[in-house]
Amino acid sequence: MKLRIFYDSHCPLCLAEMRQLKHHDHDDKIELVNLHDEDFTKRYPNIDPSIANDLLHGQSIESGELLYGLDVTCKAWHLVGKHKWLMMLRWPVVRYIADAFYYFFARYRSRISYLLTGKSHCECTLEKTQINTRQ
Repeated sequence: MKLRIFYDSHCPLCLAEMRQLKHHDHDDKIELVNLHDEDFTKRYPNIDPSIANDLLHGQSIESGELLYGLDVTCKAWHLVGKHKWLMMLRWPVVRYIADAFYYFFARYRSRISYLLTGKSHCECTLEKTQINTRQ
């Protein structure tokens, strides 16, 4: 399976995770698409960027199936062979609690980012947010 992830390049935490993910993606199983690309809505008319900005969206490149939230995160890290423990977040009882925490994080990620990094948003141009797969 190959996975397309629609990510927020203006979020320092999101950008950092995507960089780490691509660093480990030696088989190019992950395609990253910046929600803030100028032609985003033209290229992906089925994805509402404002909704995808609030809730992480992913898509199976082969089947077109959409994934959301922690399902995207767990699938992505599984595909690159890292953080195998994340799969327990999809267990039935744990899933409910983990998703509640994820929705809280997603809603307040700018504030959380500020607390952790000192920046609530990236102040960079799109060219600077492009992710180098081998940084």
